[in-house]
Amino acid sequence: MTTTLTPSREQEHEPVPRSRRAPVTRACRFEFVKLVSQWRIRLLVLACWIVPALFVAGVSRQSTLPVDTLFGRWMHASGWAGPLVMLGFAGTWALPLLTSVVAGDVFAAEDRLGTWRQLLVAVRSPRRIFVAKVIASLAILLLLVAGLAASSTVGGLLAVGDQPLVGLDGHLLAPSDAAVQVLLSWICVLAPTLALAALGLLGSVTLGRSPMGLLVPVLASLAMAVAQMLPLPVAVRVALPSYAFISWNGLFTSPQQLGPLLIGVAVSLVWAVVATVAAYVLFVRREFTNLSHDGSGRRAVTAGVLPLAGVAAVSFAVVAATTSATGSGIEQDKVQRSVATAFAHLYRMQTDELHRPAVTEAQLKATAACSKGHVRDRAEGQGNDWRCVVSWHLPNVQTTGQAIYQLDVTSDGRFVADGDGPKEVNGYFLVRTPEGDAPNPMWQFDGNVDLLSTTPKG
Repeated sequence: MTTTLTPSREQEHEPVPRSRRAPVTRACRFEFVKLVSQWRIRLLVLACWIVPALFVAGVSRQSTLPVDTLFGRWMHASGWAGPLVMLGFAGTWALPLLTSVVAGDVFAAEDRLGTWRQLLVAVRSPRRIFVAKVIASLAILLLLVAGLAASSTVGGLLAVGDQPLVGLDGHLLAPSDAAVQVLLSWICVLAPTLALAALGLLGSVTLGRSPMGLLVPVLASLAMAVAQMLPLPVAVRVALPSYAFISWNGLFTSPQQLGPLLIGVAVSLVWAVVATVAAYVLFVRREFTNLSHDGSGRRAVTAGVLPLAGVAAVSFAVVAATTSATGSGIEQDKVQRSVATAFAHLYRMQTDELHRPAVTEAQLKATAACSKGHVRDRAEGQGNDWRCVVSWHLPNVQTTGQAIYQLDVTSDGRFVADGDGPKEVNGYFLVRTPEGDAPNPMWQFDGNVDLLSTTPKG
């Protein structure tokens, strides 16, 4: 005799339990572990936390310094110059490459491996998958940037010491002030890094398994770097996200040149938001049942390129309308003021080295008369044909001192002043002090022109 088990009426009407979606925190942890488990990510983390310290310490011990790099000439004098040299290198090369490796492949990897179905079954929400991947990739990028900053700072301080740092206008920053400005500089470059990371996410979503997604941040960074070197209007160059990679140098002048920096940071954050939103919209609308999905060039243009082009156009218009700077932003009066200010600060430093009677900037009354090539009135623009004659006065001395400098001014307003005599002032890279030969701070020095400042009338 066999018996059959029939469900009771209560069991028949009992609701079938539905599988719950994975929490966002668990999805984020899962994506973070997936990224860290990759050998290339581990290698990058190790390199970012070790190599900068070795590089800065090694260069600081060399007799030849990278004087063509911002703050490179001061690596023997202050340990705080090292992280700034590393920051200049990172903004040009390291950070675009890091964003490509981390953010440019976070979605495309699932396409190549064909694991979208398994991931959707586990998480059961495309929106949570997107959020988890974005948060995990940004966490890795922050870890890499923190490693570059901390490692280069430790290397510089151990190799040289906690000494005052010479700013871009020649004034001395106390070690505590230098530490704050270095930290702020690294924090500011997080904004353009986020913009490049968002472009990487957008490329990874739009181009599918194509390796071109990896190249989007690098190509975008290269294109914007080329634009910075071209003689474009200052409003165009300042309104690009890449300008925040170089405008941090305004933190090292007195008064600080914050206008270009704040604009660059704001534009970078807008680009990051727009690119991330575009990537999100494309991702949640994707048909995951199509295993042959390989991205869409048309969608990349309509949902990615066009919104960012619109953001760029609006940024240019807003900067042009809200700032008074026109043309290149490099004007004769601005160059003359910058050179005279830096000369006065550095003259005091040389006076201390030679143990001469102390003098103040107000007593020196330093002025500069600059020309560009054969143009002596209303000279402007970048170039290596700037020539400045600096004049100053000493207390109780009737004769006016004069020194000549040859300037190489770049499109971002940075210049290198090369002393051309007299020898006792700036014609040689060493000065004779009571303690022996010492570097001459007035032989060559860096300076910065505020592109967005206004030139006083009259």
